[in-house]
Amino acid sequence: MRAGSLSMRLGLTVSLMGAGLVLLLATLAYVALTHELEKLARKNLESKMEQIQHSLAQGLDANRIRARPHSLMDLVIGHDNFYLTIVGTAPDESVLLSIGAKPQEPLLTDFAPRETLGYLNWADSNDNRVLSASSLMRLANGERVRVLLSLDRMDDQALLSAYLRATLIALPMLLILIGMGAWWLVQRGLAPLKQFSHVAAKVTTQDLTHRLSIDNLPQELGELAHGFNVMLDRLDAGVQQLSQFSDDLAHEMRAPLTNLMGKAQVTLSRQRPPEEYKAVLESNTEELERLARIVSDMLFLAQVSHPAARGSFTHVSLADEAHRVMDLFALSAEDKQLTLTLSGNAQVQGDRLMIQRALSNLLSNAIRHSPAASHISLLVEAYGNQVALSVSNPGPGIEAQHLPHLFERFYRVDSSRARTEGGTGLGLAIVQSIMALHQGQADVRSLPGGFTLFRLVFPRVLPE
Repeated sequence: MRAGSLSMRLGLTVSLMGAGLVLLLATLAYVALTHELEKLARKNLESKMEQIQHSLAQGLDANRIRARPHSLMDLVIGHDNFYLTIVGTAPDESVLLSIGAKPQEPLLTDFAPRETLGYLNWADSNDNRVLSASSLMRLANGERVRVLLSLDRMDDQALLSAYLRATLIALPMLLILIGMGAWWLVQRGLAPLKQFSHVAAKVTTQDLTHRLSIDNLPQELGELAHGFNVMLDRLDAGVQQLSQFSDDLAHEMRAPLTNLMGKAQVTLSRQRPPEEYKAVLESNTEELERLARIVSDMLFLAQVSHPAARGSFTHVSLADEAHRVMDLFALSAEDKQLTLTLSGNAQVQGDRLMIQRALSNLLSNAIRHSPAASHISLLVEAYGNQVALSVSNPGPGIEAQHLPHLFERFYRVDSSRARTEGGTGLGLAIVQSIMALHQGQADVRSLPGGFTLFRLVFPRVLPE
């Protein structure tokens, strides 16, 4: 099923919410108006009943109520919506006074005689709402009578009906205005999203330079645009790195492949003694071994760059791994009469084999570039939230202009010497990738003619 547009869904949602709110407000207004009219009607009845009580207490008895009810009639006559009935409390409950055309005697059976004021809502034969009040009142001679006063609420009913008619007439127009306003607001609010689609349509692997402008964007869209730009920056950096890596790889493999092809073609150009064929094959084997090392290092770099490699992380003792690596290079160090020492220890979270490989690359470089009968120092130290494993050695040192590029792939300080020694130019790049996987870093400090110091800096593992 095809999904509707976001603007349509948001507009419809806002319209429905607005319609619901308007209906709720109209209902609350109707309930509040009904309550206030009821409250006002009861207040009017209560006020009239107090006036009637006062008149009855001014020397009136049952006979005078029948003969001279002028004071009571003055309270009711002139108010077409009031009806008064006074009934004696004798066993026959004769009607002493009845003012108004609406018969009220049947209501007397609905009111139990009581001293306090009671109310009753009812409807007459024309379905007009009426509110009645009843109470026992004392005359001047101590005799008690029942007073029933009714208020015709036809005007209140007409007011409520007019309110309902006006609401029903205005409500559709109001809902239309709410829908149009919601549509306009949604369209205006989502207008910046067109910039996202415009930029996304321009982005290709050949052109990742386009970015979203975050000026004048709402906060939520500004954060989204910033995240979109950061994503494009990462993609651009990754594509540039991949392109550079491809160029470097092609350049790096061109030389050995050219050598292999050249030697093979020259050798096959004429008949040669077996000894020459053997020498060419041995030379080609060395080149092929170097190519195999490059491919192996490339595969390892691809493996290290994958986040899934973090799944094998455990607690690792740097001193234990350093001792294992030192044992592997003991013979190489002995050949050059080098002394290897290790001090300090700390725990980190990582992959044992990867840490060993990173340290092996640093230690092999240190042995290769150290003068004979010198000393190579390995140190594990913890400070703050970090743990560092450093390898320092004396030697010719590294010029300052080379230090920022040492961890780049296929970068060599001395290309001819590195190829002669069988290096691939990927050793330090592998070290940097391993440290990036461990959320750490590798750095270097060197003085020409002095000491060179490489460090592997890990996040510190806090004790549980």
